[in-house]
Amino acid sequence: MPESSKPAADPTLRRGRAKPRTDLEHLIMRRVGRAIGDHGLIEPGDRILVGISGGKDSFALLHMLDLHRRRFRFDFKLFPVFLDTGWDPAGADLMAERMERHGCPVERIGREIKRCVTERLRPGTNPCALCSRLRRGFLYHLAVQRGYDKIALGHHLDDLLETLLLNLFFTGQLKSMAVNLTSDDGRNRVIRPLAYVEAELLQAFCAERGFEPVELACPYHSGKTEPRREMVRKLIARVGEQHPRVRRSMLAALKHVRPSHLLDPDLQPESSRW
Repeated sequence: MPESSKPAADPTLRRGRAKPRTDLEHLIMRRVGRAIGDHGLIEPGDRILVGISGGKDSFALLHMLDLHRRRFRFDFKLFPVFLDTGWDPAGADLMAERMERHGCPVERIGREIKRCVTERLRPGTNPCALCSRLRRGFLYHLAVQRGYDKIALGHHLDDLLETLLLNLFFTGQLKSMAVNLTSDDGRNRVIRPLAYVEAELLQAFCAERGFEPVELACPYHSGKTEPRREMVRKLIARVGEQHPRVRRSMLAALKHVRPSHLLDPDLQPESSRW
């Protein structure tokens, strides 16, 4: 498998001022801009690795970051990268072709993750967890190797809300995904600019732009979401049928935490402790 294809000699996707074409594009762009501002996701001179998967989320992420890059008063650069794990070479080719067709050339970097998973997987262990860990490790290493300041990932609002409920129901923790996170080794910063954007908006945006997401084949993935995540996804959807703004309300809750009304002793002021 080639080490890399189509290296990004010039990472600038487009030049000139950007103006949203439609109301939907403007809405998503505004919410991405709010997340960037609220959490300080982008700074002058940033070199940002944008993780591309071929799905709707990473396509919209790259597009929105490029729109903001062209509107910001300071400069930052985007480096779209697709990590080819070896599971589906034909699907990877299709992904690269579709991204190119939409004016988003992506650097494709090959890593033998398929071989690593096959060789290291122990009976009874989760291949998806191992594959995910290896992919994350390679991206972190690549970012340090090339001097990228941040890694932008396509997790959206629904991902954050589902993770919140999964932790609440099954791990005994009150937490979601971090929007601006320093990795455990302190060498990388991961940002999630789509944190305020619902999945259905991203899907509608791809349909509006005529982008058909690519689902890469995997022998361990049946196309179904992990059962617990699927359960909380359906739960949110059912509540949303009667209360359409439930996701916005949950987002507001994540942004307005009242530590004094929780039960963690470490969050309580000294005066309230016995």
